[in-house]
Amino acid sequence: MPVRKAQAVWNGNLREGKGRMAFGTFEGAYSFASRFEEGEGTNPEELIAAAHAGCFSMALAHRLDQAGHTPRRVQTEARVHLEMTGDGPRISKIELHTEVEAPGLDEPTFLEHAEAAKEGCPVSKALAAVPLIELHARLV
Repeated sequence: MPVRKAQAVWNGNLREGKGRMAFGTFEGAYSFASRFEEGEGTNPEELIAAAHAGCFSMALAHRLDQAGHTPRRVQTEARVHLEMTGDGPRISKIELHTEVEAPGLDEPTFLEHAEAAKEGCPVSKALAAVPLIELHARLV
């Protein structure tokens, strides 16, 4: 299997410094304001959200296909919650909001596969230290 990589550079101190992150065809700026406030740019948590949404969507599509319910579309938004604790910032929760179009699939079977995909995708496994990963799944 290939090894995946990304790069980041940070210049300056935490509050006034600025950085850039890059992987594949993406390159973006990040800063204290883009991470802990509502400033311009990206942040590590958005990249985690993108990775989780992508991984989960692929895992669910695969599970459904293997069960004979090839989806037309799996669309997922991951919301990563960052909170301040006594030990500093921590990812406290991730919400996976997914909408799936798969003709002939019933709700109980869909929910079973969605939960299994949430538990089994490699990014979910890597994020096992997050106290809560919620799944909000809708079949359309």
